[in-house]
Amino acid sequence: MERKQNLKRKFDFTEEGVVRENSRRLTLANDIARRIDLLNSVSSSLSDPDIGAAQNDLCFLSGYAKDEDIVDLMVVSGVVPALVKVLHMLSNVGDFDADTYDVEKDCVSILGHLAVKPDHQQLIVDAGALPCLVELLMRPKAPGVSQALFSSLLGRAADAITNLAHENINIKTLVRLEGGIPPLVDLLEFNDTKVQRAAAGALRTLAFQNAENKDQIVECDALPTLVLMLGSEDPAIHYEAVGVIGNLVHSSPEIKREVLLAEALQPVICLLSSPCLETQREAALLIGQFATTDSDCKIHIAQRGAIIPLIKMLKSPDLQLREMSTFALGRLAQDSHNQAGIAYNGGIEPLLNLLVTNNPSVQHNAAFALYALADNEDNVPLIIKADGLQKLQDGHFSVLPTQECVARMLKRLEEKMQGRVLKQMLYLMRSGEKGVQKRVALALAHLCSSNDRKTIFIDNNGLELLLDLLLESTTKKQKREASAALHTMATKGIGASIVNLAPTSPTAQVYLGEQYVNNPLLSDVTFIVEGKLFYAHRVCLVSSIIFRAMFDGGYREKEAKDIEIPNIKWNVFELMMRFIYTGTVDVDLDVAPDLLKAADQYLLDGLKRICESVISEDISVENVSLMYVMSDTYNATSLKYSCILFILEQFDNLSSKPWYCPFIRCIKPDIWNFFWTLLTTPKHDD
Repeated sequence: MERKQNLKRKFDFTEEGVVRENSRRLTLANDIARRIDLLNSVSSSLSDPDIGAAQNDLCFLSGYAKDEDIVDLMVVSGVVPALVKVLHMLSNVGDFDADTYDVEKDCVSILGHLAVKPDHQQLIVDAGALPCLVELLMRPKAPGVSQALFSSLLGRAADAITNLAHENINIKTLVRLEGGIPPLVDLLEFNDTKVQRAAAGALRTLAFQNAENKDQIVECDALPTLVLMLGSEDPAIHYEAVGVIGNLVHSSPEIKREVLLAEALQPVICLLSSPCLETQREAALLIGQFATTDSDCKIHIAQRGAIIPLIKMLKSPDLQLREMSTFALGRLAQDSHNQAGIAYNGGIEPLLNLLVTNNPSVQHNAAFALYALADNEDNVPLIIKADGLQKLQDGHFSVLPTQECVARMLKRLEEKMQGRVLKQMLYLMRSGEKGVQKRVALALAHLCSSNDRKTIFIDNNGLELLLDLLLESTTKKQKREASAALHTMATKGIGASIVNLAPTSPTAQVYLGEQYVNNPLLSDVTFIVEGKLFYAHRVCLVSSIIFRAMFDGGYREKEAKDIEIPNIKWNVFELMMRFIYTGTVDVDLDVAPDLLKAADQYLLDGLKRICESVISEDISVENVSLMYVMSDTYNATSLKYSCILFILEQFDNLSSKPWYCPFIRCIKPDIWNFFWTLLTTPKHDD
């Protein structure tokens, strides 16, 4: 298809400029109307003076038709019926000469320019131009007419059909019904390359999303010639040829098989290295279409050398070329042999890099290809070494199918992280370059099974790598990744709650029940709290080590009837006793810190856990450091672990605090102990 010529004038919006522009357009309109009137006045006898006048008028109109700002004015002035009238008259002439050919060439050229605008396509067809154009394609060269003029006429007729049928389903069908496809196929073998290109361009347009046109092109035996054109040294020829074949095979499995039988595969693979960028795009797209045929075809494509140029295209600055090459590689990667070949030839890293592009199609094609490559166990370590997990997690995927594809790939990586793959990963974590070791540790924190975490992070030093990354890395991004990995490892399928990780009391519990709380009935000891009496029963109090020592040891409280309890509020003491008597208690946040202090003082582990659970719900960016100090003061292991999890989760909100870095360094031993306890605690079914 001819390129639109951008001849737009710069418009002067001043008052004088508007006046000049209006005057110019009025002059143009008058000149166009005058020349169209002269064309309409040409008699059917077409004498030499008529031909000469028509040539002169058409020369001017042809120049006007190249200006996008003028074509609408020409159409409104009635140029289309006038041109078609001349073409009809000339088609009835028995003897053609150079002058008539020249007039026809200009008429066809003008119609082709007008047809670039979709609004004009149907108007031109309704005026009866299509039979004239088809007749020109079938006309033999007249004696005395130069080959150059004849070729020019044929090429412009084919170009006009291309422009008329562009993205117009009805006109594509009309061209076939008018008999336009057979002569276009014949022109593929014309002895002028410009005519070959124009004919191929027309067939390419006619074949696009029109099954009947495709079938007729194939029936007219176009494939052998098109395959030969793929090997042309003229980029314009092989570009159009590969475009025709691409449109023929699209959504047409039977034609695809015929194209492959016509030996098109190797020439198309060769075009992947064409100096013409447009040809490379079309060839890569066609390879992707061929690769959907069957597994054998995928293997043949790889064996004949397609993988290396396709991988090279992934790094091209041309976005469309990257899109087509990712499409082709994604289809080729559905074969297990090709999965190894693509990885061996360096395809993984550029595919991962394309996940961060802003083009949704390129993103999706790259993700689809990577998902297939991840099915090969040998490729999984390569994906991780190339920082693939972080790129998958950090990518912004706006299209739902891409999001789903990335989610499936992450799931596949997780499923592969066992057996031989896990051994390879552990070897890299032990022996790889330092950066690789840390990337592997980060990935394993997200992907490995909970049953393998002790082996990975305790026995093989993975935890130390992550902590080193969190504390020593010079980049905030790496610190964030380490914090996220540690948080994921701590929360994903640990098999035990944070509370269950705290040490438990070995003392058996005896509960008298709610009715005996502060009840004088059978009471054998009385506590004085803030001057008020609290009735208790020694048999129930032995669940507290402190109370048991108080009554069984050599303390003065052993024989005392009334025991004063200092430094504790009445409501706190009452809640503590209620827990001792019932094994449970409702704790509000406002009393939880004081009750935690009392539970720690009287070594009531169960009550401590309740208090820690309540306080943990209130951890925030503003108070987490104070909460951590509280957990340290009162030996509140569960609260401390909750603070550690919060700190790891809230990296972005906490890392900017001036106290963050020294604080993390200070609590590193606690973080280590937390993970050691987490990863070495036996997992029990609920």
